[in-house]
Amino acid sequence: MPEPATRTPKAEQTRQTIVDAAMRLFREGGYDRTTMRAIADEAGVSLGNAYYYFSSKEHLVQAYYLRVQEEHAAAAEAVLDGDATFAGRLRGVLTSWVDVAEPYHEFAGKFFKNAAEPTSPLSPFSTESTAAREDAIGLYRRVVDGSDVKVAKVLREELPELLWLLQMGVVLFWVYDGSPGQRRTRLLVDKAVPLVDRLVRMTRLPVVKGVVDDLLDLLRTLRG
Repeated sequence: MPEPATRTPKAEQTRQTIVDAAMRLFREGGYDRTTMRAIADEAGVSLGNAYYYFSSKEHLVQAYYLRVQEEHAAAAEAVLDGDATFAGRLRGVLTSWVDVAEPYHEFAGKFFKNAAEPTSPLSPFSTESTAAREDAIGLYRRVVDGSDVKVAKVLREELPELLWLLQMGVVLFWVYDGSPGQRRTRLLVDKAVPLVDRLVRMTRLPVVKGVVDDLLDLLRTLRG
């Protein structure tokens, strides 16, 4: 059942209460062992009411993805407003994701096997995850468009998605990072960003153009 097209403040509060309850139970007992009935009980609503807002556990996870993406965009706002350098903007956005995601680290470790299944609707690459994925790519579009970086038009159009794929690599590293506050992930970002900055700027060199074209062709093939 789809979500209501419009929601009153009370309905929105109920919806968020259900999401919060689901996240608590997912963290405590794992995604697989948590039922919709348990989520409804934890939220203090009827099972029918829970299903009114979310047709399945997968739908709840999509709400979680969107919530994290909204928090990420808000956390990145300061750096996007105050830094015009490509490296600074990219580092700020990647680091702000680590900051926002830190409270969910334990849950992510338990949940990852579900999201990593290629056919799962919970995969960040799935059709069901389109809204959160497009929001994330849109954030990286802001990184590029507001920066000082100069690249060919064809690469500029594809670069936001490539940067989102970079974030997916950071996410994978973060899931397995047991260091305090995910210190190793933050170090990875600090070390990787200058390298990415140099590589992107090098794409304007004629000798690199063929490699860029091959990379973009590969991206289109994978997307298709």
